[in-house]
Amino acid sequence: MSNKRLTLAQNFFKSPALVRNLVAASTIGQTDTVVEIGPGAGIITQALAGVAQRVVAIEKDPVLVRQLRGRFRHAGHVEIIEGDFLEKSPPLRNYKIFANIPFNLTAKIMQKIIDTPHPPAEAYLVMQKEAAQKFAGSPHETQFSILAKPWFDLQMIHNFQREDFDPIPNVEAVFLQIKKRGPPLVAAQDAPIYQKFVQYGFGGWRKSLRLTYKPFFTYHQWKRLWQDLQFPAEATPTQLSFEQWLGLFACFTEHVPDTKQKLIFK
Repeated sequence: MSNKRLTLAQNFFKSPALVRNLVAASTIGQTDTVVEIGPGAGIITQALAGVAQRVVAIEKDPVLVRQLRGRFRHAGHVEIIEGDFLEKSPPLRNYKIFANIPFNLTAKIMQKIIDTPHPPAEAYLVMQKEAAQKFAGSPHETQFSILAKPWFDLQMIHNFQREDFDPIPNVEAVFLQIKKRGPPLVAAQDAPIYQKFVQYGFGGWRKSLRLTYKPFFTYHQWKRLWQDLQFPAEATPTQLSFEQWLGLFACFTEHVPDTKQKLIFK
């Protein structure tokens, strides 16, 4: 293993059988194009090549790129691209992602997947459990999860043993599934104001959402909200479920005039 791979804090699978089981647990099939991030020696690439119509593996280590191109030289449906996934646009529009990513790049890779103009239909990522809980909003919602969930469903679908990897990580790892919703739960024209509304709620210095959103809702409106949506009157941002956040935002867009929104969110 090169020193560069070590600096990326990447932990590789030991068992090809485990990888095949993970691929089988996904929805990747004979009509799919799948992008793999950081294929390393190609243990995942091999499993994907057995089920997908096309595999595009993006690897930044030139030594590994040469090895991978040699290994898959007879597999016409496998393309090895040299480069950094974080610096590249998706090579296609209808695709899925499957990857065991470097733990120290998890946040950047997740943001790239969520923010790209043409996100994958699905993504399957091996990552640190603590990070996956933040992204999936489990056991409590986070700003990231509330911002992402109108457009994506995020679920942890497998817990790994530390001994599944080499080197053995000093943290727990899980398999996170990210599915693009269709249609989204927030309309495209409302997306910018939804983002500002959620960030305002999580960024407020006051101890409760009632006080944070006081410029928008009267006491009687807030009382009706907490009763109808069934959350505590003095709830904090992480105490609301995603569905309760959607209800809160729906009331906001219905009852708060655009002029007042722009004044607060300037």
